[in-house]
Amino acid sequence: MRRSNLNLPRFVGNSILACSLVATVLVGDVGAAREAVNPLTREYTITIDPTALDPPTWWHVPGVTPLIWTKDPITYESYKTTDVREIKLKPGEYRFGTFTFDFAFLVTLEGKLEFDRTLAQCVDGLGTARLVIRCSHTQPYK
Repeated sequence: MRRSNLNLPRFVGNSILACSLVATVLVGDVGAAREAVNPLTREYTITIDPTALDPPTWWHVPGVTPLIWTKDPITYESYKTTDVREIKLKPGEYRFGTFTFDFAFLVTLEGKLEFDRTLAQCVDGLGTARLVIRCSHTQPYK
């Protein structure tokens, strides 16, 4: 009978070690993939402060908050300008609106606000996560 040069215990040990290393790499890659989040799906807390608006009214961010145009805001859960609210927004373009005006604003990939600089007399919060509305209409005051 011919004897094999194969050392079975060493072969089994090396095979187990190789399988363990492969499994560790695969699990590590799955973990890394799980941690990688699409930046467009991340939600940021944005504070909306319309408390300076006079007279008080209702406001909305279409697609995010209860609409003020389609339902009776008094009996529906519409947001009043007398309250500061925090809402969750993903990066993208949105509109803030009341019954008398609206304007576009953008949430960046970093969760900061951008809007047209011509609104500076009426809107604060550029580069922050807090949108402060001070005017009941957005036409510049002169």
